[in-house]
Amino acid sequence: MTDETTEDGAGSEIDYGSMMHDAMRGLIRRVLDGIAADGLPGTHHFFISFDTTHPEVAIADWLRERYPTEMTIVLQHWFEGLEVRDDGFSVTLNFGDAPEPLVIPFDALLTFVDPSVEFGLRFESRHPGDDPDAPEDDADAPDAPPEEAPPVGGGGGGAEVVSLDRFRK
Repeated sequence: MTDETTEDGAGSEIDYGSMMHDAMRGLIRRVLDGIAADGLPGTHHFFISFDTTHPEVAIADWLRERYPTEMTIVLQHWFEGLEVRDDGFSVTLNFGDAPEPLVIPFDALLTFVDPSVEFGLRFESRHPGDDPDAPEDDADAPDAPPEEAPPVGGGGGGAEVVSLDRFRK
């Protein structure tokens, strides 16, 4: 086995971080595929935060104005049209009796939490075309919890914002 490197050293290291994030997005894709086919089992429900500035996110203009950088949705009591693709998912949620379709690429995900089983994942935000060799933000730093917008859509009222610190050991 040879080490394929360029003169500047590119390719000399395995990018475990990107590989891990791809694997976690694959896990979420499998979970959402099951939900699309069979519905939510038991008490499972999801808080999903995503980067609304990601160029492939498709949400209504009024939602983008209300949530200019990040939005947290809830898949629990009411959602319809959940369709899962290799690169993301689409779903229609109810916002004050107004159904709104959302298209969310997996690359835009920031957090995925299922509080019913105390399971949570946190992602670094990357847009297509971002330089993978550029220094990353401190998304994995254990200091302050991420700023979270209140969950919207899909919840039946009384939804709780869950800090991922609650799931850290």
